[in-house]
Amino acid sequence: MIQIKEYKNQFMNILFASSEAHPLIKTGGLADVSGSLPPALRQLRQDCRLILPGYPVAIEKAGDLKVVAELEFPGYSGPARILEGLLPGTRVPLYLVDAPLYFNRAGDPYRASNGHDWQDNHQRFALFSLAIASLAMDQAGLDWKPDILHCNDWQTGLAPALIHDRHDRPVSIFTIHNLAYQGLFPLHAFHELSLPQHLWAPHYMEFHGHFSFIKGGLVFADHITTVSKTYAEEIRSQEYGYGLEGLLEYRKDNLSGILNGIDTRTWNPEKDKYLEANYSLDDLGGKQQNKLAIQRAMGLQENADIPLVSHIGRMVEQKGVDLILHAMRTLLERRSIQLAMLGSGEKHFEQHALQLQADYPGSVGVHIGYSEQLAHLIEAGADLFLMPSRFEPCGLNQMYSLRYGTPPVVRRTGGLADTIVDTTPETLAAGRANGFSFDLPHVDELIACTERALDCLTDKNCHDSLIYNGMSQDFSWERSAREYLDLYRQLM
Repeated sequence: MIQIKEYKNQFMNILFASSEAHPLIKTGGLADVSGSLPPALRQLRQDCRLILPGYPVAIEKAGDLKVVAELEFPGYSGPARILEGLLPGTRVPLYLVDAPLYFNRAGDPYRASNGHDWQDNHQRFALFSLAIASLAMDQAGLDWKPDILHCNDWQTGLAPALIHDRHDRPVSIFTIHNLAYQGLFPLHAFHELSLPQHLWAPHYMEFHGHFSFIKGGLVFADHITTVSKTYAEEIRSQEYGYGLEGLLEYRKDNLSGILNGIDTRTWNPEKDKYLEANYSLDDLGGKQQNKLAIQRAMGLQENADIPLVSHIGRMVEQKGVDLILHAMRTLLERRSIQLAMLGSGEKHFEQHALQLQADYPGSVGVHIGYSEQLAHLIEAGADLFLMPSRFEPCGLNQMYSLRYGTPPVVRRTGGLADTIVDTTPETLAAGRANGFSFDLPHVDELIACTERALDCLTDKNCHDSLIYNGMSQDFSWERSAREYLDLYRQLM
């Protein structure tokens, strides 16, 4: 149970460092967190400010900006200008690190247009970390110093290492959004950065002959968080630790999980602009209209009585897309059901999905790519949402599904384990059941779990209970922000 506290007289300065933030630049869930948590902290009367690299698209979308500092760093060409503005649609002060030689490039923040990582990513994000450290130590002439430095993922991992031995430094927190991405670079990259030699050691930032940016956060931050409680436990195991499980086990007393929130303004079935018809927990009539709309949009037989199963996500092994594609062949032969899939990823998964659509015309609809409108329509119109991830640090779609009255079918891992309560006679009676879950990433387990979910759809009491329990839950960012404030206060 979350303990709600009053923060009126507990004012803190917080510098939130991230390599991406919605709506300025986005490649994944990190951007959603970075675009939502700082505004939520501002709403709780904290002075939270956001710092990002000055990518061209971010500078363009940020609107009015002014130069507030110019920083020089040895070994880097040209000054890094600090541009100040506001995160669009919020009152969050925004700092962009404008170093055109390093950030003014085509492609996404990490890769060139050909899909390959930038060869100088170690220099680019070391420069970003140097700028973060300068602001954290009030060395940029801004006359503002944070009490808390909150860094996120490997791109900011060097910053806690740069300030760890300063007696007047802020408290540092490092959040792992996905441990699979670690920022590993060869030895020559370490030498190019002209960092203190002592950092090249196994108990610091050396990792099997490579320089590991993420270890800067894991070793030197005062506290480590992940984006769900279960993921905080899982990454201490060999299966999920990617070789860092020993370090994380060593730091377990300074490791915790705080579940991400969702944007409840954008994802709100009562006001969602993408829906055919809005609806609420008190009046679910619009849900059926959205089902017919998504059936039309994806070439499915229009029939509100046919159960519609759905999936939205990257078509990669991590998301269990192979499990869905194999399981659905069996389920489509056994039952009169439909499948709506939205996403893109590995070509062989895309081709398999399109072949499934060709083999079951009118029963399977596949959209390769992404459409915000289809994503909202699917969440609103589907009867079940499949999310059998092999690992899932937090996950957002299961929370969108709950909010839209679409019970999820998930593998019990990471944030999925923390948000979905499996439907059993006991959890139904206790008013806790909100979806369906299984343990092992096997096709047979997904089939059996989906069969249970389909049976529940035909039981009005079961189905109504799941919809009520899911739509009644609070997954807002205010809830998450209050948990972070609890942690900040403990660390202060």
